[in-house]
Amino acid sequence: MKSVAKIFLFFIILLLVGHSAISQNADLRILKSINKNDFPVWDESMRITSDAVYPFMVVAPAALWITGHSYKDEEMKRNGIKTAIAIGGNIAIMVALKESVKRPRPYTSYPDDIVLRQKTTGFSFPSGHTSSAFATATALTLSSKKWYVAVPAFTYAGLVGYSRMRLGAHYGSDVLVGIIVGVGSSLLTWQCDKWISNK
Repeated sequence: MKSVAKIFLFFIILLLVGHSAISQNADLRILKSINKNDFPVWDESMRITSDAVYPFMVVAPAALWITGHSYKDEEMKRNGIKTAIAIGGNIAIMVALKESVKRPRPYTSYPDDIVLRQKTTGFSFPSGHTSSAFATATALTLSSKKWYVAVPAFTYAGLVGYSRMRLGAHYGSDVLVGIIVGVGSSLLTWQCDKWISNK
């Protein structure tokens, strides 16, 4: 129980540090540099990258479970279930944080400075797309322990984070905390599974 408390405390500290590490001025300055100028082909590819998060987070656990079932690999089936739990937990944390902090979207607060390139709803902090992408990438990496799974998964997750700023939907601090929550959700799920297995 003390280990769970320590991980939870560490997780909260990371969130607070991530949120306060970037001042509002620096946050806006970074976002403006990423969001400026129109590049239609690039912007369309960023919209596709961003939209692909939802299929990615559904397909990943299903693919792990189906692979485990096909090869009669109980550990891989369990990894599929853990991945689904990690993503579900991540979404719950995201919703709670968004509703608690209620940070307006950057294009709402700075309509003259930030160009919105994709319709969004809800609050800005933290980035749910980024968090879901990193939760999924971390879970896939923990499941396979192969570099050729980890590299593309985290490259894609990183592009999702960038896309959220490029599209004008999030500040850099939203993305940073999204990364922390996403990675943390999967690591915590795997750690809990170890505790349960040991008992």
